[in-house]
This record gives sequence, C-alpha cells and structure tokens, in this order.
Amino acid sequence: MTPTLYVTPGACSLACHVVIEEVSLPIDVVPVDLRDPAAPHRAFNPLGRVPTLVTANGEVLTENSALLPYLADLAPQSHLLAPTGTVVRAQTQAWVGYLNAEIHAGCFRAINRPQRYCPDAQGQATVREQGLLRLHEALGPIETALRGRDTLVGEHFSIADAYLGVFASWVRALGDAFTPFTELYRFGTTYEQRPSVMRARARELQ
Repeated sequence: MTPTLYVTPGACSLACHVVIEEVSLPIDVVPVDLRDPAAPHRAFNPLGRVPTLVTANGEVLTENSALLPYLADLAPQSHLLAPTGTVVRAQTQAWVGYLNAEIHAGCFRAINRPQRYCPDAQGQATVREQGLLRLHEALGPIETALRGRDTLVGEHFSIADAYLGVFASWVRALGDAFTPFTELYRFGTTYEQRPSVMRARARELQ
C-alpha cells in the first residue's frame, strides 16, 4: 500500500505537501473537497480535516503539528528538521506550535469562520474584527524573527518555513491592512517561487 496524503487546495495541508515535494518522498497526494461528505479522506478521518496521512501500514496520522516532523524525519538528510536533542529542533517545533495555535487557530478561525463563535451577523462581524486585530499582534514576533533572515530558525528551509508560507499567502489575501509586515511579505514572495511550492500548488489544482 502506497502512503497517501489527503490535501485541499488553499488549505493548511499545503505545508505537508511542500515537505513531500521538497525531498521527493514516495507518498501519493490526493486533493479532496472538504465540503463533500463522500470525500475519500473521511473514511480515515471522521473529523473530515486535512492534512490526513494514511501510512503504508494503514495507520492514520493527522494534524500539521504531528505530520510535519513525522515527514521530515523520513528524510533526515534534508535538514527540514534538526536532529533529536538539538536546540534548533526544539526552536523549529516551537514555531510550528506557535503557527498552529496562535496564527491558525487563534486568528484565522475567527477571521474565516466567525459563525463558529457567534450565531448572529453583527456578532460575527465583531468576532472577525477581533481576529484581525489579534493577527496584527501575533504576526509581530514572526516579523522580528525574519528580519535580516530567509528562515525562521537556523540556516536551512525547515518545516516551520513550510508551514509559515501557508499563512504568508493567507495574510496577503487579507489586503492592504497587512502590507506593513514587509518581512513576511518578502518571505512569502520567496516561498511562492520555491520549486517545491510551485509543484505542490500545481499538483493540487490538477
């Protein structure tokens, strides 16, 4: 059985797909529609989320925070994640945790799905506004970390960078209010020109 990663175009699962493309891991990538109740990944992940990875042994792995280090460890020579026990590895995983908790769950869920938090339209507008304000605050440490650098941690493109690139594109889509984050915009431009990113985006749209 060939390992299979289920992704959705435009979703956070792009990060895992980029890692696969970065080191040519022998994993099939299958785009799915999250709105489709019959989408094939739902047979493995009852929550219906992506990324969902089914291993060669039929084991199911989910969540970027778990899958990104797992995929990187399949290709230890790639420098996508530093060796176990190193400070750089811990720093990289800290950034993955920050992006997952503060940027994705803490900000973009309120921005993109305010109905989860409030039933009425006026309240949803307030939730979204608060999400945008919180995003301004949460991007501050990232902007500082990128100053004068091409990566969040260390000297090599890492799983944290693969994940950050997703949010760099989401931030850009929010419009001019976020253009002052010049370091993030610079990072995002370079990210989109990376061959692994270009291949991943093209494959997801096939």
